[in-house]
Amino acid sequence: MNPVVLNLENVGLTDAQFERLCQVNRDVQLERTAKGELVIIPPVGGVSGNQEADLIAEVAIWNRQTQQGKVFSSSTIFRLPNGGDRSPDVAWVTLERWSALTPEQQEAFPPISPDFVIELRSKTDPLPPLQAKMQEYLNSGLQLGWLIDPQQQQAEIYRPNTQPEIQKLPSRLSGEEVLTGFLLDLPLF
Repeated sequence: MNPVVLNLENVGLTDAQFERLCQVNRDVQLERTAKGELVIIPPVGGVSGNQEADLIAEVAIWNRQTQQGKVFSSSTIFRLPNGGDRSPDVAWVTLERWSALTPEQQEAFPPISPDFVIELRSKTDPLPPLQAKMQEYLNSGLQLGWLIDPQQQQAEIYRPNTQPEIQKLPSRLSGEEVLTGFLLDLPLF
């Protein structure tokens, strides 16, 4: 099942209204693009859910050892500086940047771009919207992002001011200077 995208360009959904819409519809995963489109994201199946959980666990274990930041699941919506409200499958924010937010900002949809994200393409996800989402993260200050695509057996690596790098699976991805010392071995999915 593909995501449903509603054009809200002329509706004028405010940040507070979007946050309230998400709160009263907790059983539906919603995002809002920088263009003002409301995206209704269908749930994933067991295989994708398990793969996503494994990715969160890998980043969380590394973070527990280094204590360099905060790790977030796909249930967290980030209010991006470019106007989008997005929820990556895995997100990480440096402790310094997270601590600069007020307790109210941390409790609500954090008004910050993650420093690092992972998006995992599920079997039903079309690739172009995920690539556009990765670009939206970059436009908002993302330092490193991975779009893992089991269908094409590849990972796209996103960095500021460069074209995405494609690595075929199996592969070892590096957290580079963003997640110092973090390595992720990706098998064939």
